[in-house]
Amino acid sequence: MTPADMRAWQAAMGFNFEQSAQALGVSRATFADMLSGVSHSNGRPKPIDRRTALACAALAAGLGEWVLPAVIAPK
Repeated sequence: MTPADMRAWQAAMGFNFEQSAQALGVSRATFADMLSGVSHSNGRPKPIDRRTALACAALAAGLGEWVLPAVIAPK
C-alpha cells in the first residue's frame, strides 16, 4: 500500500484525518507518516505495513475486530 492508496482509502471511507487514525488505531503522527511515506521523527522512508493494508481492506468491507464464531468456540 502506498501513501496514495492510503489517501484513496481515506476518501472512499469518507473519513477525515482524525477518523482515519482512530479507525486504524494509530496516533495522528503515525497516520501523518503513512500519508507522507516518511517518518517525521527521523526523516527515513516509512512504508505502510501489510497489517495496516489488511486493516484498511477489512474496514472497507465493513468488518470489525475478530470475534471467534460461536460454532467453533470452545464450550
